[in-house]
Amino acid sequence: MTGHPSDFYPLPADLASDSQSYRPPLWLRSGHLQSVWPTLFRHVELMMPRESVLKTKDGDELHLDWYEQGSDRLAILSHGLEGHSRRPYVLGLGRALLADGWDVLAWNFRSCGGHMNHLPRFYHSGSTEDLRAVVRAALDSPSRYRCLGLSGFSMGGNLTMLYLAEEGAQLDSRIRGGLTFSVPCDLAGSASMLARPSRKVYMQRFLRDLHIKMKEKAQRFPDLIDIDGYEQIRSFQQFDDRYTAPLHGFRDAEHYWSQASCLPRLPEIRVPSLIVNAMDDPFLSPSCFPSKKTQLGDRVQLEAPRWGGHVGFVELARDGYYWSERRALQFFRGLV
Repeated sequence: MTGHPSDFYPLPADLASDSQSYRPPLWLRSGHLQSVWPTLFRHVELMMPRESVLKTKDGDELHLDWYEQGSDRLAILSHGLEGHSRRPYVLGLGRALLADGWDVLAWNFRSCGGHMNHLPRFYHSGSTEDLRAVVRAALDSPSRYRCLGLSGFSMGGNLTMLYLAEEGAQLDSRIRGGLTFSVPCDLAGSASMLARPSRKVYMQRFLRDLHIKMKEKAQRFPDLIDIDGYEQIRSFQQFDDRYTAPLHGFRDAEHYWSQASCLPRLPEIRVPSLIVNAMDDPFLSPSCFPSKKTQLGDRVQLEAPRWGGHVGFVELARDGYYWSERRALQFFRGLV
């Protein structure tokens, strides 16, 4: 596609006012259906991005998709576990923001997006050093953006909130806020939910996708990574104990979860930030819905629509937008 993105992606006529405004059809009021519907049935067309490779300080690389239209505002989008920069939920939000005048940068975690990274390590929920590198690349780019907004989905949402918390009062003034959806704020609680028999279909898919990557890494680094008996892994507790923790400097899964969860760090965030977690999200435990001021701090808000599933918020509208994208436009407009 050529031309200005807003020529192709008209803005939605109405913007959501709050979490109570999301009322899907009766047949879509199911957390499980909402969670799988976009993957099975949604297709989002977007202009082809400018691709770039960002070298990391430890000798690895990150793959970035830039959607540029000469704006002085940039939105940085972080995908979820075993996702990538061109999943429908990323493209859907990117399309909405482009139509509203933003540039968009969607990036891939290490090993994601069809690009296996070079080191034994890959990515995890607390890999804020990679998001920090992406943000720095954006701030230092020739475009010289004056306003940045961050957004993340699921694991990318936890990563976004944890990054904002770590930066705290030292955050660059051009970074105005963060918006996240379906955030496993408490990684231990989310892992426990996904270990339930009723969530087996999700767990199996994650483990199957991760198995493909671990096979390749085992071939490259046979002295560090062993996949014998991988088929016996049934939960994130087992996967993170065996792979995530040792490859990224944690003692075990519980140490990793405690260090990488954004929940205890939310009060440290110093810019307007919003967490949108659906109450019927099959991935989230009750602890992933912080509602007290002592949990959220002064700058973070939680919205908990009754429906939406995990990164769902499906809306069958003629303009093709989902409710989450309407909500995102409202939030991002408030940052300018």
